[in-house]
This record gives sequence, structure tokens and C-alpha cells, in this order.
Amino acid sequence: MGGHYLDIKVDRKEAARYGLEVGDIQRMIETAIGGMNIATTVEGRYRFPINVRYPRELRDDPEKLTRTLIAAPNGLQIPLGQVADIEFVDGPPVIKSESGMLLVNIPMDIEAGLDIGTYVKRSQAALDKAIAEGAIRLPAGYYMQWSGQYEFMEQVRERLKIIIPITLAIIFVLIYFNMKNITETLITMLTLPFALIGGVWGVYWLGYNWSVAVAIGFIALAGLAAETGIIMHVYLDLAYKKARREKGGPLSDKELYDAVIEGSVQRVRPKLMTVLTDFIALMPILWATTPGAGPMKRIAIPVIGGVITSAIHTLVLIPVYYMLYKRWEQWRETWRGDNPEQIREPGGETEAVEAE
Repeated sequence: MGGHYLDIKVDRKEAARYGLEVGDIQRMIETAIGGMNIATTVEGRYRFPINVRYPRELRDDPEKLTRTLIAAPNGLQIPLGQVADIEFVDGPPVIKSESGMLLVNIPMDIEAGLDIGTYVKRSQAALDKAIAEGAIRLPAGYYMQWSGQYEFMEQVRERLKIIIPITLAIIFVLIYFNMKNITETLITMLTLPFALIGGVWGVYWLGYNWSVAVAIGFIALAGLAAETGIIMHVYLDLAYKKARREKGGPLSDKELYDAVIEGSVQRVRPKLMTVLTDFIALMPILWATTPGAGPMKRIAIPVIGGVITSAIHTLVLIPVYYMLYKRWEQWRETWRGDNPEQIREPGGETEAVEAE
């Protein structure tokens, strides 16, 4: 309700007495009262429609409209009031349709602190229960659908199911192109779940719900976490290859340990600079109050929390994984006989390993 309309209902019997068709009366109403575009005027680069209808003083009152003349086939001029009933009626301000069907939107406010997904889940359960008990009856052809922000959220969720795996696959491929080794690539990729821990805790501590902005933050976090892992791995690889090159063969456990220490502990500063650059750059966003700060905070907090936990993992655990992997790789290399160089054992003795 809320709309006021002037309804003109054609009396078919009266119209037939004068030989008038309903279409004749409707065309007169359209042209004389509503107005009809009959041509377009061109003025330079502008186009203006030419609309023809009665002057306002002849159509601003229902009583005047009843005196509007209609030309009958026999030449008579018949007043509109003789062949139609004119009255004001109330109706909807807008008649909406979607997919060829009439549509009614029911706006709803959610409770403070409750996310849209939980609200819709509870409301849908209440509706299903009411329909099952007969409290709500939907006539044939009627159906209810959740729309608005919830509908957009569901659409984005379906897209994220595709985007997130593609993002992880791209990160894996890029790391593999750099490492040229599946095992070392997987060691670097282990940084991602540890980064996820910090991101989840950050979102939890600030009381944020899952949203598109939070999802974008986690996608960005995956790239940053992989970056810190690659930096550590590159330094470990450089130190390991340098030690192998100086010795001219496989390293003993002590030498491998020293190489890992050199690649990790003595290169802490450049690694921390990379982590702190991301951390310090994003921290001011948490105190922002300008328009758009809300989504930006939800993007930044997963990155901030994830950078912290990924840095701990990178500095503490990746050197351990790397040393274990290289120890196993050297053992396999020696067992196969690929490198018959001398190997210095932890006890200090030297023995020759002959290739079979």
C-alpha cells in the first residue's frame, strides 16, 4: 500500500453502443492523458523525444477527464465519462517482478552481534517448522527465498571454493619452479597451515565473523607466508651448497648442522626485516576510523596474526625439516653409491664409501 492511482475502467457495453473498441479508448487515454512519443528532435549531439498530450489544465482533475472526447466511427464525439468509470484507488507504490513473477521483498534486521549466516539458518529452521505444523501456508506457485547480503555471501562463497584452491596451486607451482624439488616445495608449503593458526586467532580475538574481507585476508596471507618460507629456504640452500662445494662431497652430521645454523641463525636479520615490514605496514589499519576501515581491518588482521605464527615456524621449524631432509638425501645418495667421496663421520673417523 501507499500508492494512489487513477483507474479508468472501460464499460464494454456502453462502448459497443457507439461502435467503439476497447483499444480505441485506451489509445486515446494513452495519447491525450498519459502522453505518447510521436517523434524525436535532433539538436546537435542531443536527442529529445516529442511528446503530445492535453495541457495540464485539461487533465488535472477526474471531472475534467470525464469530458475528454473520443471520436466514434460514425463521427460523433463521445465523452470519456459515458464509456468508462474514473476513480482514485490505493495500491502498491511499486509493482516488482523477477524472472517473470511478482515479487514481494520483506526487509529484516538481524540481532546485534549475530552474523547473517547464523541468522538465516535459525530463521529458515523456524519457517520450516511453521510450514510443517501448518502455521504458514504457501499457495501454489509461491515460494520464499533469502536474498540481499546473504545471497551475495553465498555467491562469493561458491567463487571462493574455486579461487582458494587455484591460489594454493599457483603458490605451489611458483615455489616448485624456484626449488626444482617436490620435497623442498612441500617443506616451504608447511608454512601455510602455521600461518593459518595466527590468522584464525587474530580474527577470533577481535570478534570478527567470517566474511569476504576475511577470506581475502587469508588469501593474501598465503602469499606472504610462502614468501617468508622461501626466504629461509633460499638461505639454507645457499649455506648447504657452499659447504658441499668447499668440502667437495657429502657433509657429516656435524657439518650439516653447522651449515644449517649458518643459513638460519646468522641470516635472522633479513628474514625478520621481511616479516616486520609486512607487520608494521599493516598495524596502523587496526586503528583506522575512516570510511572503508571496517573491511580493511578484516583483511589486515588475518595477515598480521598469520605473519607472526609463520615467522615463528619459519625461524624455528623449517631449519629442522631442512636438516632432516638433507640428512636423509645424503644417506640415500651414499647408499646408492652416487657419490663415492669420503664422508667424515661424527666420531671424527674417515672411511671410503665405494660405489657398487
